[in-house]
Amino acid sequence: MTDTTQHALWNGPAGEAWVEAQRILDQMFAPLASHLLDSLAPGADAQVLDVGCGTGAVALGIAARLGPEARVTGVDISAPMIALARERAQRAGLAVDFLVADAQRHAFAPGRLDRLVSRFGVMFFDDPVQAFGQLRRAARRGAVLQPLAWRGAEENAFMTTAERAALPWLALPPRQPGAPGQFAFADQARVEQILGDAGWEDVELLPLDAVCRIDRADLATYVSLLGPVGSALRNGALAAHIRTQVLDAVLRAFEPFLDGDCVTFTAACWDVRARAR
Repeated sequence: MTDTTQHALWNGPAGEAWVEAQRILDQMFAPLASHLLDSLAPGADAQVLDVGCGTGAVALGIAARLGPEARVTGVDISAPMIALARERAQRAGLAVDFLVADAQRHAFAPGRLDRLVSRFGVMFFDDPVQAFGQLRRAARRGAVLQPLAWRGAEENAFMTTAERAALPWLALPPRQPGAPGQFAFADQARVEQILGDAGWEDVELLPLDAVCRIDRADLATYVSLLGPVGSALRNGALAAHIRTQVLDAVLRAFEPFLDGDCVTFTAACWDVRARAR
C-alpha cells in the first residue's frame, strides 16, 4: 500500500484513538448511522460497500438490516479500526467482509456494487476525483451512492470548540479549505463537480441536521483523544501543568452544550446522493 499521509495518520495514534473511543463515537453518531439504515429496504440491496467504515458500526447495522442474503463490505485505510470491526462482526454473528485498503486506489471488482455508503469516511481522499472514479467502476449502472459529510466549520461550532479554547496554549495548524479532512466537502459546488467528473449523475447534496449526544461523563475522554487538541494532549510533549490547563479550559468551553447528564449538539451535514452512470 502506498504510504500516504492519511495511511500514516490512521494507522498510528489517530486510528488507535478512534478504537479507544469507539463506544463514545458510536453513541455520538448513532442518529447518522440510523439515517443511512433508514434509506435501505430489507433485502433490497444485494451488495453494499461502506467506505471509510472505521470500527464498523454502519456496516454491521446494514448487515443486520438486510439479512444474510446481502453481501456487505467495509473498507478502511486503518488496520487498527478494521481489526476491531472484525471482532465486532464475529461477536455479533454477522458476515461482513472488512478490508484494510485505501478506497482511492484499491482495485475493487468492477460493476458489482448496488449501494455505496459512508458516514464521514470520504472527506480524507488526497484525490477525490480518482477515489470516486474507482468507486464508480466498482458500481453497477444505476447503483446508489450515499455518503454523509460535514458542512462547514461555521455551521459546526461543537466540532471546533476544543481548538478555539486551546489557542492560548497550542499552536494548531489552521484548517485549509478543501484539504483532506473533516470539512473537505463543505463546498456544495465543489462536491458536485468532483462527483460529476468521477462519473456519477443525478448528484444532490441535501442538508441534514442531526441532534447528537454523548454522556457528560465521557466528555473529558472525548476531548483528550480526538481532533487536533486530542492529538496534542496525547503526544506527551506538553508539560503536565499545561496539559491540565488546556483540558480545563476546553471542558469549560463545552458548557453551552451541556444538557443535564448529556452533551448535545447539532451535526450540520450533507446527505450526498448520486447514481452511477
